[in-house]
Amino acid sequence: MPHKTIDLAVLDMAGTTVADGGLVLRAFDTAATVAGLETEGPLREQARQYVLDTMGQSKIAVFRALLGDEDRAQTANRAFETAYEELIDEVDIAPIPGAAEAISALRAAGVRVALTTGFSRNTQDRLLDALGWRDIADLTLAPSDAGRGRPYPDLVLTALLRLRVDAVDRVAVLGDTTSDIAAGRAAGARIVAGALTGAHDEPRLRAAGATHVLPSVVEFAELIRAERS
Repeated sequence: MPHKTIDLAVLDMAGTTVADGGLVLRAFDTAATVAGLETEGPLREQARQYVLDTMGQSKIAVFRALLGDEDRAQTANRAFETAYEELIDEVDIAPIPGAAEAISALRAAGVRVALTTGFSRNTQDRLLDALGWRDIADLTLAPSDAGRGRPYPDLVLTALLRLRVDAVDRVAVLGDTTSDIAAGRAAGARIVAGALTGAHDEPRLRAAGATHVLPSVVEFAELIRAERS
């Protein structure tokens, strides 16, 4: 049988292709206070740890799990998005070093690129605008565009469908969290790689089922281009 090349790369944003200066936890603290979580003490620390452990997942799903009440979860999620978007203006949002060049190199090699996030569509658009990245990828997806966020496979499979890729074994996924790895595995992607530029370390990424753990998106692009040669 002929070798099947990777035709689609599905890349996470914050922590994988974008350095956001730890804004998720800062925005979470604001949202948790709005939602009525105690500002100090063990419950707040447990909530913070849960946010770290579930990094990469849809934020509304995280708040539902934490608060156990849909109205409070929606209130917290709105507060999170507002806080995050305001913080974007205060912090120097920047690409992970070499990320823009890596994305361009993948596309130049004939690989379609989708950028995905656990944020809302509006927050993702604010990030893309802050980076000047509106046209950098073939597709950008938020959970609301796909159905469910990570760890479900919907974002990866929606990218495959929209970009008309022939099969899941022509897909490679890259993310910095165990949720990214779970989503890629659930989608059946041939390569499901972890990047060491974000939330989770190599042992956690490998335990989640990563096929590769790489220093950054730069090495991921090199891996995919080597696969195609």
